[in-house]
Amino acid sequence: MSNPFSKQIADYAEKALFYEVFLTPKPGLVDRQTNGAHQDMDYQTFIASIQGLSPFFVEYFEAGYTHQGDLETLFDKLRQLGIFAEKAMLTATNGVNTHKGANFSLAVLLGATGFYLQSCQQLPFSEKDTAEVLKISASMTQNLIQKDFSDLHLKTTLSYGERLYLENGITGIRGEAAKGYPALADFVLPFLRTAQPEDPQVILLRVLVLLMSEIEDNNLLHRGGFSAWQLVKDEMKKIHQANLPSEKLVDELIKYDAVLIQRNLSPGGAADLLSLSIYFALLEGILPDPAIPLPSV
Repeated sequence: MSNPFSKQIADYAEKALFYEVFLTPKPGLVDRQTNGAHQDMDYQTFIASIQGLSPFFVEYFEAGYTHQGDLETLFDKLRQLGIFAEKAMLTATNGVNTHKGANFSLAVLLGATGFYLQSCQQLPFSEKDTAEVLKISASMTQNLIQKDFSDLHLKTTLSYGERLYLENGITGIRGEAAKGYPALADFVLPFLRTAQPEDPQVILLRVLVLLMSEIEDNNLLHRGGFSAWQLVKDEMKKIHQANLPSEKLVDELIKYDAVLIQRNLSPGGAADLLSLSIYFALLEGILPDPAIPLPSV
C-alpha cells in the first residue's frame, strides 16, 4: 500500500512536541525561561528527547496504515514500538523521563490516524475525521486498564500511576485513551475551532489554562495529592473565566509559574494533552503557524 502521508503526519507529531516545549510561560513546566518545578530537566533535555523519539513517529503511523485485523492487535504492535522509542528517549536524555506519557499517546494516536487514513485518504481533517480517529483510539485501548491493572494486588512494588489506581481508581493516560481522549473531544478542540484570531502562542497558552482547569492530572496528584490538584484547578479556572487580554494573561502565568515552583507542582498531564491538542489542530489546519524556530532532527 503506497503511503503519501507518513512524513506529513510524523512532522505534525514532532511539531506538536516542539511547539509545546517552546511555549512560554507555562506554570510549573519546563519552557524557554524556567525549568518549572523540575530539577532534573531543562529546555535542552526536551529538545534531545524529541530528537530521540521523532524517528518512531513514522513507524507508529505506518503500523496503523498497513495494519489488517483487529484494533487490539494493532495496539500491541504500537506498544512494542513504544518500548523501543522510550529507550531511545531515555538514552537521549541520560535517563530523564521527559515524554513517557506523550510517547504513549502519540503511539496510539498516530497508529489510529494511519489506520483511519487507509480509507479516508485525505487531509486536512474535518471535525468528523478527528472524531473517528479518537473512536479508533478508544477501541484499541478498551481493555488496557483491565489488562495492565488486574494483578496489581500481587505486585510488591508499584509505580505512582498504579498506586493511584489501586487507592483511588485514577486511571490516568490509559483511561483517557480508553475513553477516546474526552479532554480533547469535549472541550479543547471545540475551543480551538472557535478561538478568536490572535497570536498562535497566546491561543496555546489559553488551551493550557483550560486543560489545567479541567483535567485529572496524575503529575499534580503524585506531587501534591488531591488538595493541591484541586487548588490548581480552581486557580486556573479563575484565570480561564477571566478571559484576560494577551499581555495580562502572560503576566498572570509568569506569576503563577513562581507559585507552582514554590509548591513543587508540575502539571505534566496538561502538558501532554496540550501536545496532543496541537497535533489535531495541525491535522485539521485550525492552528496558524506559530513561526517558531524548529531544531533540526
